Amino acid sequence: MKTAEKLAAGWLLTLGFMFLSLSASAVMQKNDMQKDTIPNWRSVEHVLDIRNEAAINVLDNTALHGLIFGVPTSVLGVWLALGVYRQSQQETKAIKAQANDQMQSTFYRMIQENNGRITLLSFAMQSQLPPADARQYLDEQAKLFNANFKVSEEGGISYDFYV
Repeated sequence: MKTAEKLAAGWLLTLGFMFLSLSASAVMQKNDMQKDTIPNWRSVEHVLDIRNEAAINVLDNTALHGLIFGVPTSVLGVWLALGVYRQSQQETKAIKAQANDQMQSTFYRMIQENNGRITLLSFAMQSQLPPADARQYLDEQAKLFNANFKVSEEGGISYDFYV
């Protein structure tokens, strides 16, 4: 469904742009036609005004129809595109919230199982996070809960949370 909405928004925006471009082109051609005058060969004061009124009427209609079809089509395309964008933003937020909830439940479960002691490696393995992300999360939780850090002789870090 999301792909269909993206395609529809793209087509509507393209059609709207084409109609509006057609309208703008007709207006510019009409302005050019209205400027065209031919000087009279007998006198410079007299200028012959030769206008093709039928062509000017066609250009007026083209400009009007371009606006009539272009504006609603463009507005609908923008509306659909914004809807797809907002929907994707909400889905991204929901996925992040779900991942955060899962990470937090893993964190609390490990604290209970290990009497408040968590190592970086065990948390990274249980939460399936990269070590840098696991360390950042544990550092944030340690600051929040006033945990102690312990560094073993081998260089491993463990966090002691008071339960």
